Amino acid sequence: MYNSQDSNKTIKWGIIGCGNVTEVKSGPAYKATEGFKLTAVMRRDFAKAKDYAQRHNVEKVYENADDLINDVEIDAVYIATPPDTHKLYALKVASAGKICCIEKPMAPSYEDSLEIYNAFKSKNLPLFIAYYRRSLPRFNQVKNWLENKYVGDVRHIDWHLSKPASDLDKSKSYNWRTDSKIAMGGYFDDLASHGLDLFTYLLGDIKNAHGLSANQQNFYTSKDAVTACWIHKNDITGAGSWNFGCKDHCDKVQIFGSKGTIQFSVFHDNPIILNSDTKSEELVIENPKHIQLHHVEGMRDMLIKKNYIHPSLGSSALHTSWVMDKILGE
Repeated sequence: MYNSQDSNKTIKWGIIGCGNVTEVKSGPAYKATEGFKLTAVMRRDFAKAKDYAQRHNVEKVYENADDLINDVEIDAVYIATPPDTHKLYALKVASAGKICCIEKPMAPSYEDSLEIYNAFKSKNLPLFIAYYRRSLPRFNQVKNWLENKYVGDVRHIDWHLSKPASDLDKSKSYNWRTDSKIAMGGYFDDLASHGLDLFTYLLGDIKNAHGLSANQQNFYTSKDAVTACWIHKNDITGAGSWNFGCKDHCDKVQIFGSKGTIQFSVFHDNPIILNSDTKSEELVIENPKHIQLHHVEGMRDMLIKKNYIHPSLGSSALHTSWVMDKILGE
């Protein structure tokens, strides 16, 4: 049971779903963060769970999520399963009275996300969502440029993301990321959620959004082409297009202001570029090897050091779920 007054203890974490995302991106970050300890992992394939635990030096292994959630030694749970099970496990973690971090997106729909959010809010439990780009130095440099008004008043943001179909897509083999029952928007759900969440961090919440979507290739059941427009509460306009059947891989964001522009990529490690009337700068800011490190350290600073308000909480992720549903017409 989480006690907000106990700031001296080490917080012991358990991971539900120790798959690929936890190998380098996130799992080692929990081990590397002082004040946190990765104590347990769970996976339905028990042999793979044991293998993960041995390789990452984790002492407890489970094949049943309930056993991990109800382990009295576990203070916090990181849910790293496909999105269709996020609500199932999150509600159990809330019922157990424990801290939780959920992989993005928070859930496949705004309705499910709201149910998760309310469960933690009703118990005053910390809820984090792994929109870790809010914590990366490269994007906080973009935020710094915006706050210093180097581009003046922001007028518009535009993002184009396109990729060619993968061999897996073309084979029509099963992939949960393109199963409409799990992710109606397919790769849009998995990838665009990162960018849209980042844009609200940089520019403020969105007050309205619209979109059109199609399945152009018929390789899988979810959508493979989405286009959208939106407007932030401060009247900054936005537009985006995401297509997963193009020849080239393109990831380009441009922010237009009254005095200049900022250009960057959401996923590529391209330079971030500022061109304005008063300042021009091109910076290469590398991401950490374990890309969720700053996100995880921020959770530690909020929970233990109590000197930080984490940028990716349940409330901000809930807003992103709402925007995604609006674009997909839900």
